[in-house]
Amino acid sequence: MGTATKILIGIIALAVIAGLMVTSSYNRLVSLRQGTDAQWAQVQNVYQRRADLVPNLVSTVSGAANFEKSTLLAVTEARASVGRVSLPAWAAPTDPAQLAAFQQAQGQLGGALSRLLVVAEQYPQLRATAGFRDLQAQLEGTENRISVERGRFNDAVQAYDTAIQRFPAVILAGMFNFTSRPYFTATAGSETPPKVQFDFNSAAPSKP
Repeated sequence: MGTATKILIGIIALAVIAGLMVTSSYNRLVSLRQGTDAQWAQVQNVYQRRADLVPNLVSTVSGAANFEKSTLLAVTEARASVGRVSLPAWAAPTDPAQLAAFQQAQGQLGGALSRLLVVAEQYPQLRATAGFRDLQAQLEGTENRISVERGRFNDAVQAYDTAIQRFPAVILAGMFNFTSRPYFTATAGSETPPKVQFDFNSAAPSKP
């Protein structure tokens, strides 16, 4: 076997190895990106579940005599603001500002619902109804799922964002438009309990 042939075989072997490495790296980036998309779908599912609980919760609570109308209005308006935030349903967001707006709207709804439940503690006859207790349990369970799925989403995004910044994947990321994705962040002030302000201008709750 001549020298030229050996060199040619060596070049072909290197090309094959390089091709396999590129293919493996590309496929890994695709899998990680799909992982963020799948986890984003889970996040949206649990947020949608919470939004779906709101009408029944508001309907149940509004039946209580003299229940604070401002509290119900805050919940209704917060749910409406969530619906006005437009984000892709099929893929995780790539615009940090979009995700921040979505998170802010969801945070307002979560805060409004928390205040509603605190105010409901002033109405023993409401807390005694099976319908309210069931909705409260569903809402609390949904809030826990939201926390879990957001954490999993951040983990998926961290793995993906780290991968596209490493060599040689960073070259492929630039060539095939693998862009970084933003994280959910902790809400400012979430380390302190929310202040609950009651509507003292409304009539006091009726005595059981």
